[in-house]
Amino acid sequence: MPPSDDQPARLTPDPAAQTAQLRTIALQWTRIGVIGFGGPPTHIALLRRLTVEQRRWIDEREFEDALAACNLLPGPASTQLAIFLARRIGGPRGAVVGGLGFIVPAVVLIVALSALFFGHAPAVWVRGAGSGAGAAVAAVAVRAGAGLARPSLERTASRARWFAYLIMGLAAAALIGPYLVLVLLACGLVELGVAGGWSERSLAHGWGPVPAAAALAVAGAGGLASVAWVAFKVGALSYGGGFVIVPLMQGDAVHTYHWMTSAQFLDAVALGQVTPGPVVATVAAVGYAAHRVLGATLAAAVAFAPSFGFVLLGGGQFERISNSVRARAFLAGAGPAAVGAILGAAIPLAGALRESWQLFVLAAAAIALLIARVGIVTTLLGAGAVGAVAALAGAPVPR
Repeated sequence: MPPSDDQPARLTPDPAAQTAQLRTIALQWTRIGVIGFGGPPTHIALLRRLTVEQRRWIDEREFEDALAACNLLPGPASTQLAIFLARRIGGPRGAVVGGLGFIVPAVVLIVALSALFFGHAPAVWVRGAGSGAGAAVAAVAVRAGAGLARPSLERTASRARWFAYLIMGLAAAALIGPYLVLVLLACGLVELGVAGGWSERSLAHGWGPVPAAAALAVAGAGGLASVAWVAFKVGALSYGGGFVIVPLMQGDAVHTYHWMTSAQFLDAVALGQVTPGPVVATVAAVGYAAHRVLGATLAAAVAFAPSFGFVLLGGGQFERISNSVRARAFLAGAGPAAVGAILGAAIPLAGALRESWQLFVLAAAAIALLIARVGIVTTLLGAGAVGAVAALAGAPVPR
């Protein structure tokens, strides 16, 4: 029956237009995933340029609100921002298409490089390049932590508590890396209590990942379940992103499950820094060392699944998240602890160096990154080149 004059016809979406929109999202988000060298600051700048300045899909305020909400969530903030913006433009299907476009290039490249670096018998120059780049990783951690410390300190309401949380995170990363997540959660909950957030009825609802974490901890007794547990910690329980994932992975990958040597773990962290896309893709290298391509695929899927879940299930509540007093209070405790964890990660990373020439590479990298302000990717590539030359010249290379 045709609609009456007082009952307008419903407008149905144009399938062709939707297909074109999804194609655009796939192309643009994959492009960012391919050229996004430099970590979250680069990703955020590229996403802002695309969605706000070039295409004008959203305005600046909505972009900033979305970024604020993503920074209040655990897990990789730039990845969640990429998924949210794709959802905002193309709906749930757009979120999946854009998120995969942003993530998959980095994962594929890391798996390919892992096959080269962690294969049966890598060439001596390959091992040297990994050892050289790995030697510089501790300096990268210090630069990353220092870059986050100042803005975090400027936002705090209590400098005394901020320094206390920072020290707790630093000590946890240096001494009890696999249990760092408990310290991050504890600092957040303490600050939440100080702010009076415990009295709100919805408190239990806000920390849903914690029971899931306990369940996976019980399941992670070995094999692929262990890979899933490590990846889950990285993707769902890490506040601060970036280098805070290093102490979460190092103890498990090297000491608990013995998937990698200390030298190989340094290689994996370096690979995550020199490849484009989200730094959390580093977990794919750990998964590859554990169970080759199957382990890498599982690790990447588990690590990024929470980001899709947060956005697809709660994307409509992002404005409430960014304005939530409870969320901000929790992050006021967990955030400084995460900064401390990033700085503390430098201690076991530097302690993993085995050859004297690597210490000279570390010193040179520290000067380049902290004094000369050379880019991270450039510094790591340079350190890798030095390591390759040293190995070919007969210098000892750690295994």
